[in-house]
Amino acid sequence: MPAVSKGDGMRGLAVFISDIRNCKSKEAEIKRINKELANIRSKFKGDKALDGYSKKKYVCKLLFIFLLGHDIDFGHMEAVNLLSSNRYTEKQIGYLFISVLVNSNSELIRLINNAIKNDLASRNPTFMGLALHCIANVGSREMAEAFAGEIPKILVAGDTMDSVKQSAALCLLRLYRTSPDLVPMGDWTSRVVHLLNDQHLGVVTAATSLITTLAQKNPEEFKTSVSLAVSRLSRIVTSASTDLQDYTYYFVPAPWLSVKLLRLLQCYPPPDPAVRGRLTECLETILNKAQEPPKSKKVQHSNAKNAVLFEAISLIIHHDSEPNLLVRACNQLGQFLQHRETNLRYLALESMCTLASSEFSHEAVKTHIETVINALKTERDVSVRQRAVDLLYAMCDRSNAQQIVAEMLSYLETADYSIREEIVLKVAILAEKYAVDYTWYVDTILNLIRIAGDYVSEEVWYRVIQIVINRDDVQGYAAKTVFEALQAPACHENLVKVGGYILGEFGNLIAGDPRSSPLIQFNLLHSKFHLCSVPTRALLLSTYIKFVNLFPEVKATIQDVLRSDSQLKNADVELQQRAVEYLRLSTVASTDILATVLEEMPPFPERESSILAKLKKKKGPSTVTDLEESKRERSLDVNGGPEPVPASTSAASTPSPSADLLGLGAVPPAPTGPPPSSGGGLLVDVFSDSASAVAPLAPGSEDNFARFVCKNNGVLFENQLLQIGLKSEFRQNLGRMFIFYGNKTSTQFLNFTPTLICADDLQANLNLQTKPVDPTVDGGAQVQQVVNIECVSDFTEAPVLNIQFRYGGTFQNVSVKLPITLNKFFQPTEMASQDFFQRWKQLSNPQQEVQNIFKAKHPMDTEITKAKIIGFGSALLEEVDPNPANFVGAGIIHTKTTQIGCLLRLEPNLQAQMYRLTLRTSKDTVSQRLCELLSEQF
Repeated sequence: MPAVSKGDGMRGLAVFISDIRNCKSKEAEIKRINKELANIRSKFKGDKALDGYSKKKYVCKLLFIFLLGHDIDFGHMEAVNLLSSNRYTEKQIGYLFISVLVNSNSELIRLINNAIKNDLASRNPTFMGLALHCIANVGSREMAEAFAGEIPKILVAGDTMDSVKQSAALCLLRLYRTSPDLVPMGDWTSRVVHLLNDQHLGVVTAATSLITTLAQKNPEEFKTSVSLAVSRLSRIVTSASTDLQDYTYYFVPAPWLSVKLLRLLQCYPPPDPAVRGRLTECLETILNKAQEPPKSKKVQHSNAKNAVLFEAISLIIHHDSEPNLLVRACNQLGQFLQHRETNLRYLALESMCTLASSEFSHEAVKTHIETVINALKTERDVSVRQRAVDLLYAMCDRSNAQQIVAEMLSYLETADYSIREEIVLKVAILAEKYAVDYTWYVDTILNLIRIAGDYVSEEVWYRVIQIVINRDDVQGYAAKTVFEALQAPACHENLVKVGGYILGEFGNLIAGDPRSSPLIQFNLLHSKFHLCSVPTRALLLSTYIKFVNLFPEVKATIQDVLRSDSQLKNADVELQQRAVEYLRLSTVASTDILATVLEEMPPFPERESSILAKLKKKKGPSTVTDLEESKRERSLDVNGGPEPVPASTSAASTPSPSADLLGLGAVPPAPTGPPPSSGGGLLVDVFSDSASAVAPLAPGSEDNFARFVCKNNGVLFENQLLQIGLKSEFRQNLGRMFIFYGNKTSTQFLNFTPTLICADDLQANLNLQTKPVDPTVDGGAQVQQVVNIECVSDFTEAPVLNIQFRYGGTFQNVSVKLPITLNKFFQPTEMASQDFFQRWKQLSNPQQEVQNIFKAKHPMDTEITKAKIIGFGSALLEEVDPNPANFVGAGIIHTKTTQIGCLLRLEPNLQAQMYRLTLRTSKDTVSQRLCELLSEQF
């Protein structure tokens, strides 16, 4: 950049600034400014033409006055005139004034654009740089419309100087971020990738920033950048610090460029084997350098070195394909867990949370459990403690669940108030998910309520009640434990709720003990009644009427309570109505009617844990979902724990926990009528607009489809722009599926059109009805679509979900197979051994049996196999097969037209790592399809 000569010192400006600084009051400053504005206005309006120096000086004064906070309503034309000057300093001040003061709606914008075009065409690198800086600083849509097509040409032109290429790349990046739809993709995209090979590292750095942003939105256009980025990265990490002297920062060669290249590589999956080998060498070199003694004791050296290291670890985690690198990265992060620098400890914990979700590095992460627990106890920074809690949650499995839950409970007593609710949710989820002994689960939740009752949300105590009701083996223990807990002088209200509900259902299981007789149970609960809120009192009244049925000997005592004025004339209408109705019911109903009306709650249907849904909502999109999904793939939960669904599910998709408790959360049957016809009758269209050509199935669609055969919830598809999650429920021949579309970007999706596509034969056998979704999906938002399903007859193919939308001016078209399979309409059937083999012999027709012998694709784990057979839909029949190593199941496929009985037998051979699967049903096509679906799961 040209130096400013002494003649450009602008003494008048210096005097004016000095006068302003010497003002003793605000009034004196305003007076001096008004005097100067009047002088400048008279000079601009005078008959005598001003030279370039005077214009520059007065424009500078106006700019200074504006920066002091005063409005400027003149001088804009003089600033525009300075743009046509051939003197650098005058042109520079003109551009500076325009960048700061000119509104994008200004009438002068056309004149400014003409001046900028002239400078861009001048081929003078200094003037071109000023013009590009002005475009980037203003960054308005008008600027993008005028220059978005011109700047790429400058960027890739062979005769453009390096400094101008840098400015052009960063200017184009700014315009793309503000107006992505106005930056056209064209021939220049393939040429800009080759800037990664440029000799000037400043150009490479600017180009990498541009390509990274473009590749996030248009990955296919820039996939050739991967090999070039790896090549450039390899040259940097293998170079000595003296090789790149101009770009070496405290003995670290080109750290900013290295970080940008590593970030660019995270936009793509692992590269081809040849390129992958070179990239692996680069990453190993970076990890090796991290172990070397520092070349400088200055903090700048360690910051630059660690910035490259953490970005390399992020890339290793993103690829998740090199076990050796993942374990090495974990060990390197483990060293940072005890580093004296707080930021490094925070980043290490954060990165290890992601590493814990990888099957390759999960065990390596677990070795650092003691260090993480120590950090939880001793760390002074609350944000680091929160990351330690996240990591303990991520590394938890059956082997360490009790230790981790105990440590979290211990920490909860002194935890910061800001993170207590999140810890409570995580403890509740882990206790449920990894409970082998459910007495431990009950103890843990009651302890949780005791320690942090104010932070135990309704979802937590609803969930413990659901589990106790669903498990006969723990009901007596739960009743005894809550009875003992309620004897404490001060009980949290949530404990009273849990105690009231459980004793109302199972108090009879402990009534034989004189210390917990019916009257003692009632008096214990009623002693808490007057200290509770209205909803809790209402629950206790329901418990009392349950006691009337369970314990006739306390009926008179309870009726006296219900008959009291404090109940019958209660100011709260809900309590009054319950008291009146319960009193009348206990008076007029016979014992048989009471037993029928007040019978024990039936087991709750399995559905996603509302605690997990709450944690996802609290943590935001793409946090808990991804982690839970990864952990699910690593190890299926034999406890029937919740499957992941997209974060932030709406109220329509997650019934309220209170409705769940009352058994009202069941999904209503889907409409049984035929779907509305559309066009040729093949599409169940969400909108009436005609759709564009349907895209082929997305890569990995078949694998994702197979994962959903034995589960109903999870992430079906995900790329850089869109995440599709599913949550579905089926009952007999009906089903309902909630599809969640998540916008992972910060830009709106426009004309968002999801369409279900069924082939002719499938449409005859499967009725699908959809509800429309909003055609606009805001950045970071999620929309939900409901699909009602009716199985008319057995089917083989699956419907295709096609999603079309516009993103940043680019048309996007995605197709995935929707996992609606025949086994979803299974109803499990329990059978004794004799009945099973009798029915097995009846289905002896060769056409009714299909058998498949196949090699095991996954480790032959008994618990996982059981979970998959149950997830497939059939009942798992224990002690039926003479060989205890075999698995047998039974169920009925429900369709609208018929019911098809199904028997299956799975015989594993551990030595040969083989399976033999035999299916017998009353219909040959059903046997064949079920055998195909189930064989893919083992």
